[in-house]
Amino acid sequence: MLTSEQSIVEYKAGRAVPDRLRQKTHRHYLDYAEKILSVYRNGIGRQRRRLHQQIEAVFADEPDCPVRRIQAFCKLLDDGSAFQADPSGEAGKLRLEVFSQAARFHPLVEQPDRLFEHEEKGVKSQLADKLAAPWDQIEQALYADVMAYQKLERFAGCPDPAALLSRYNVAQLQACLYKAESMTVTATDDLKTIVRYAKLARLLHEIVRLGPSKYRIVFSGPASVLRGTRRYGVNFAKFLPALLACKGWKMTALVKTPWNQPAKLVLCDKDGFTSHLPPPDEFDSALEESFAKKFGPERNGWQLIREGEILYDHQKTFSPDFTFRHKTGTQVFLEIVGFWTPEYLAYKRQTLQQFAHHKILIALPEKSIREGATPGENILTYKTALKIKPLMETLERTRTENTTT
Repeated sequence: MLTSEQSIVEYKAGRAVPDRLRQKTHRHYLDYAEKILSVYRNGIGRQRRRLHQQIEAVFADEPDCPVRRIQAFCKLLDDGSAFQADPSGEAGKLRLEVFSQAARFHPLVEQPDRLFEHEEKGVKSQLADKLAAPWDQIEQALYADVMAYQKLERFAGCPDPAALLSRYNVAQLQACLYKAESMTVTATDDLKTIVRYAKLARLLHEIVRLGPSKYRIVFSGPASVLRGTRRYGVNFAKFLPALLACKGWKMTALVKTPWNQPAKLVLCDKDGFTSHLPPPDEFDSALEESFAKKFGPERNGWQLIREGEILYDHQKTFSPDFTFRHKTGTQVFLEIVGFWTPEYLAYKRQTLQQFAHHKILIALPEKSIREGATPGENILTYKTALKIKPLMETLERTRTENTTT
């Protein structure tokens, strides 16, 4: 990600507008992107500072390229690179040795005279003999622990210039979020994925159900939990690529401006930003995919919805694999257990107990049932695939019970 110093944001009419390279106005940047990618692809063995100087040279004649944009490109290219490091501190040891040996000759001059008699070239030659290495090699190793002098070892980079420009646009969005005080996401699709990545980003959140398969997820920010630090804003930034990979959402973030007035950053899945993360798989397993195809989108008045609801209890969330919604209004959830361990089953049992006030069916492999045990009414068993007939019988029994109560 970028640093705050590389962030470019305009504030217009209460809105935060991060810098964005658009195809209509910045098409020529594709050529620049190809050139700067080539600098790094062909730059193995070159120092970081030299690579950055080459990037600056590429944009030297471009009037529409502020310094921060150039610095942002350098940072993104560096993030896709591996540079030589000095974990054992050899450079520091070498500097101590060289400077200690050279101290008695101080000051060094190019042309010695009666007052300053120690010639720089000659002293360096003496030090090289003493250290048993050419001076050029010593000089290159002296600052190997300083970032600017580190040499490029590998460059993974981006697959093409368009991908680099896309990553730049997303990185500017992320940098804008460093100063976010709160974030609200309204979601209708990929609910489970959004909540899962929010947890991975360690975002405190509250979930409000707005309607069938529609939720508002409110994320707290540093203003409320970590006043005076940007660390939580960085968590917002880390969460953004995962959100961009999903569909069916709208996000509004309140961002603190340099004038301490909040501005809104508004995004949705239709805005054309591309995440470097792959879109979430529609199904977690072949078992779930096979079942969904077999059941179909609707059967006997029951509509099948993939991960259509989020069940929420305090900071505990549970998104069942499927939601069955009958035209009469009855709603039943289904969780399918594929791979399992005793510990996993115990965890699932605890989760189901916490959400026992909901109508939840759980499908278990027959081999996970203890010998002689009788599965409960909400348990469906299967060998290799979940059968439709017993499922429909359970759904209808639940609907009938719901109608009579």
